[in-house]
Amino acid sequence: MEAERSFPRDTPIMDYRTEAPALLRDFLVYHETIQGHSRQTVDEYYLDLRNFFRFLKLEKNLVPRDTPLDQISIDDVDLSLVKDITLTDVYAFMNFLSRDRRLNNASRARKVATIRSFYKYLTNKAKLLEVNPVQDLDSPRMKKSLPKYLNLDESLELLDSVDGKNAVRDYCILTLFLNCGLRISELVGLNKTDVRGDQLRVLGKGNKERILFLNEACQQALADWMTERDAMTLVDQNALFVTLQNRRRITTAAVHKLVKKHLAAAGLDSTQYSAHKLRHTAATLMLQNGVDVRTLQEVLGHDHLNTTQIYTHVDNEDLRTAARANPLSHTKQRKKPKLPPEEG
Repeated sequence: MEAERSFPRDTPIMDYRTEAPALLRDFLVYHETIQGHSRQTVDEYYLDLRNFFRFLKLEKNLVPRDTPLDQISIDDVDLSLVKDITLTDVYAFMNFLSRDRRLNNASRARKVATIRSFYKYLTNKAKLLEVNPVQDLDSPRMKKSLPKYLNLDESLELLDSVDGKNAVRDYCILTLFLNCGLRISELVGLNKTDVRGDQLRVLGKGNKERILFLNEACQQALADWMTERDAMTLVDQNALFVTLQNRRRITTAAVHKLVKKHLAAAGLDSTQYSAHKLRHTAATLMLQNGVDVRTLQEVLGHDHLNTTQIYTHVDNEDLRTAARANPLSHTKQRKKPKLPPEEG
């Protein structure tokens, strides 16, 4: 999920089960209980829909025009209002987010995906709509950028830089990132019981479980960390990785911090790289060394192959071979005799 939002959260604690009108609540419960989406994801869906219907009520003059958006209640949003929207309404909302809220294409695309999902649910699952009014809704064009990653030498430098009182734990974390391509949320969520010999049980997006095989480097790093971990008195006995300060499960923020720290110690640009870039690094190194894209899809836990295929365009040796195979690949500009300057 992006850090950027269309509107600031106006309540520190939010529970859509008590705040959302029935139509939205049923949709959100479906995603949390049936689709298995995380609470964070479902909360983001709620925020997106709440913002959308606040905007609609203002645009359709259902509230006074000078009402601040964050003060517009959506308690009265019902099927009649939901059915009444058109593609023009959605595009007006997108225009508002772009011009007034200055959201980028990626942020607006997520809002589009939420609105699409909501109406698809009402049409195909709840059977409350006969026609989906946003079926032909277009998403903002996304700028496709290649993922940043460390090369092999930089990866080795990063591992060699690990030092300090948390060295054994941090080395293990970095080793798992660079070898297994874990998401940071997956690493933080690991339990001790998820390590089973040469296998690692990972709970990914949508509570989808996958099994990764651990190579020699990962097994050794885990064994070293387990020895240190098991000698501690822990508050959280289940967590695989804990902070040495409070002996509780390590947080996402703590992992981000340690990755940045060791990147800087290795002389690498910590503003350009992150824990997620280490996932990109693992994917790229595997592809460069013979792993096929479908196997990589399983390792990374991607639902769709096209998500994985972006890595095939990063430093791909096949593309280098194709460039060298062109019969013009060795052509050089021929030196021609210089002509005297023209008169006049």
